[in-house]
Amino acid sequence: MLVSLTVGKVDAGVTVLLTPDKRLIEFPSILLPPDISSGSIVDINVARNKASEAQAERAFRSLQDSILSSFGSSTPAPPVLRCRNATQTSVVLEWDPIQLATADLISLALYRNGQKAGNIPKPLSMHTTKISGLAVDTEYTFHLVLRTTAGTFASQRVTVRTHKMTDLSGITITMGIMPAVVKEGLTAAVERIGAKIVDGVRIDTTHFVTTEGRGIQWEKANEMNIPVVRPEWVDACERGGRILGVTKFYLDAARVGPGSYETPVTAAAASPVPAPQQQQKDLPPQPPADEPAAAGVSAPSGAEAKEQGDGVESSSSDSEEDEHEDAEKDEEKRAAQDEQKILTDERDQKELASRPKQPTVEEDDDDGEGSNSDEDRKSTDEKEEAEKDAGKKSPGDGSSFQDVAL
Repeated sequence: MLVSLTVGKVDAGVTVLLTPDKRLIEFPSILLPPDISSGSIVDINVARNKASEAQAERAFRSLQDSILSSFGSSTPAPPVLRCRNATQTSVVLEWDPIQLATADLISLALYRNGQKAGNIPKPLSMHTTKISGLAVDTEYTFHLVLRTTAGTFASQRVTVRTHKMTDLSGITITMGIMPAVVKEGLTAAVERIGAKIVDGVRIDTTHFVTTEGRGIQWEKANEMNIPVVRPEWVDACERGGRILGVTKFYLDAARVGPGSYETPVTAAAASPVPAPQQQQKDLPPQPPADEPAAAGVSAPSGAEAKEQGDGVESSSSDSEEDEHEDAEKDEEKRAAQDEQKILTDERDQKELASRPKQPTVEEDDDDGEGSNSDEDRKSTDEKEEAEKDAGKKSPGDGSSFQDVAL
C-alpha cells in the first residue's frame, strides 16, 4: 500500500509527517531521503511481511519450551519428618534431604504444637535436630514448613510423647575406653534395662560411658555437651528401676560407696564415734579441783571461777573508766574557773572605767595650807583600795555557781 505524507518539521532524530486528514506521525529521519525539508511530500509503501512473522513466532515458542522444561517440569517436595529418638526431656527429629527442584530455598522452620520453635540452620546439609528441655511424660506435635521461591510446603505432623522416669528405652549409650570385663558387664546391663548402644557419638547419644578420659570419641562427646559417666551409673539405674541423675557419676566426680547413689556418704556419717564423744576424747585431762578452805564452803567450779575472774576484770576495768571520767571532769572544772576569772576581771575593769573621779580640794592661798596633805593622800589611797576590794563580788553577792564552788 502506497501512502503519501507531507513533511512538517524536520529534526535531527525525528521528522513529523502529516497525513491527508491532518494527523501527526513521528518518523525516523534516518529513513527519509536526505534532501527533504518542510513541505516536501514523500511516498511510503507499507506491506506485511508474513515470513518474518512466522520466523519470530517459532523463536518465541522455542524460548517458552526451554523455560518450561528447565523450571516448570518439577516442583519442590514437602519435607518428610519423623522421630528418631525420645527421652524423658528431649526429642531427636530427622527428615529426608530437601527436594527444591528448580526453586531457590528461603527458609526451613520447625513448629512445635502449632507455634514456631525456630529456623533450622543450614537446612541443605542438616537433616536432624534435637529439642531439649521438654516436660516428662508429655505429648508434643512437630512439623516442618519449607519456604521456596516456588511456594510454601509443609510436612506431615508428627506426635511424640516423652518417656516416664521408669522408661529407660530412650537411653542411647556410646562406650569409650574401658576394660573388656567392664564392657561385657555394661553391655549386659544395657540390654536388661531396654536401652541401646550405638557406635560413635551421634546427635541421639544421651550418655557417654567410659572409665578413662581420653580418645577421639571422648573429645567429641565433650564438644557436644554429652554427659560422660562411669559404668556404675547404668548399674544404679538398673537397681533403682528408673533413670537417675548423673551428677554423682561423672568421670571426674568423687566416687561413692555401693548402695549410696541417692545420698552421698559424708565424713561425719562414716565416723563410728558420735561427735560429742569424739570431742570429749580430744580434750586434754583436767586437773583435780582444790579442796575448800573451810568446812561447809564448797570450792567454786570451773564455770563459777571463770565468772568470778570475769567479774574482777570487769570491776577493775570499771574503776579505770571512772578515774578517767573524773580526770576529764576536773579538767573541765579548771577550764570553767579560768574562764570565770577572766570574765570577772573584765567586769571590774569596766566598772572602774565607768566610775566618776573624786573632786580635788584647791589650796587656800590665804592660810597657805592645802587640804591634800600626806595623811589625806594615804587615806585616799586606802579608800580606793577598799573600794576595789568592795568591787569584787563575794560568793553571796549574785555570783555564779562556779564562784560559789571556788
